[in-house]
Amino acid sequence: MAKVSTPLTADAGQSDRRRVVWAGIVGNVMEWYDFAIYGFFARTIGSLFFPAEDPLTSLLAAYAVFAVGFFMRPLGAILFGHIGDRVGRGPALLWSVVAMAVPTLLMGLLPTYAQIGVWASLLMILCRMMQGLAVGGEYTSSAVFLAETAHPERRGAATAWAVFGATGGILLGSAVGALVLNVLPLDEVVAWGWRVPFLFGVLVGVAGFLLRRRMPFDKPAAKGGSPLLRALSEHPLAMLQAVGISLVNAVAFYLIFVYLVSWLKLAADMGARTALWINSLNMVILLGVVLVMARLSDRIGRRPILAGAAIGLLLFSWPLMVLMQAGGVINVFLGQLGFTLLIGSYGAVNAITLCEVFPRHVRCSAVSASYNVAFGFVGGTAPAVATWLIETSGDPTMPAFYIMLCAAISAAAALSVRESRHRSLKDEATATT
Repeated sequence: MAKVSTPLTADAGQSDRRRVVWAGIVGNVMEWYDFAIYGFFARTIGSLFFPAEDPLTSLLAAYAVFAVGFFMRPLGAILFGHIGDRVGRGPALLWSVVAMAVPTLLMGLLPTYAQIGVWASLLMILCRMMQGLAVGGEYTSSAVFLAETAHPERRGAATAWAVFGATGGILLGSAVGALVLNVLPLDEVVAWGWRVPFLFGVLVGVAGFLLRRRMPFDKPAAKGGSPLLRALSEHPLAMLQAVGISLVNAVAFYLIFVYLVSWLKLAADMGARTALWINSLNMVILLGVVLVMARLSDRIGRRPILAGAAIGLLLFSWPLMVLMQAGGVINVFLGQLGFTLLIGSYGAVNAITLCEVFPRHVRCSAVSASYNVAFGFVGGTAPAVATWLIETSGDPTMPAFYIMLCAAISAAAALSVRESRHRSLKDEATATT
């Protein structure tokens, strides 16, 4: 069970700090590896669990189930955010790992539609719902904990480790997916190979659980009532701003780093093996961008980076997608690299900005709910919306316009919040300008 008698503070020693950071990274890696691996194998899962005569219809069904997992994220945010504020950040982090490992194991063992019919589809949907519930409480609880225990002048850099872990998990999923597709013949991937990444994720989950159960945790921030209801009643504008800030991060990230593998097959006739290797390389670069820009935000502030990256996505999303549509390894790599620089810059400071908007007694619930509303209802539907836009219009670059719309909203939201890098996280909320 997690320790509660030795809370970690901003003045903690380096050994305690490293232990907390590693536990946060491993937990986030496992959570996001498991959650993202479904997206990388969406085409195979669609054919096995949601068969249809039209392959595009099957893919659309698979992405609809991908979205179902995201719809559960706000519920997970409410549940684990409440635990984080009322019981402690530690228990929320510990049990979110368990809640992710169980459905991931089941997904790797499920019989297909050909074996048990519609029950296979229903069970896959149920597992995705359980995964969504778990991931709704993982990332933001970890970010809040790291922000609250960091040195005030290094909060951006400290919180970036949550982003690093989550991105690393998706990168691991991309790398494992590429390995499976390159080592096994396609018929064996369809027959059984797609299950290997899900089963491997359970091992990462066990490591995360063992690390986190030995972490020292802060005492509960809220003494009574519902922290989320208090946030909604006392800070309604801040909640809207937080959702708006998270919008483009949600849509752009999942379109460019998860949906892209399927999009490249449709738009540029690029095979999954090549696309996954390009995706993996750019996600390695993304890790570096996140750490560098988070440190920069501790020097120049959060707002300049958020607004600059959002405006960059507004201006360059369509040209970058056109470049990728041209096909060829170089064009696809450079196009995704442009997105990597912009999305990495924005994502590096998204979480710390939200942490600094809300006071401590509602912070875990408010940050979790607002962030996961954006990622659940908008980010989760992004692959399905993108597929529908292309099918309806016949234009493979339509997803770029969806990113541009969200970028405009997020830029306005980022500019509407007061710069907060020097503010104590024990102070009141700092929302409007």
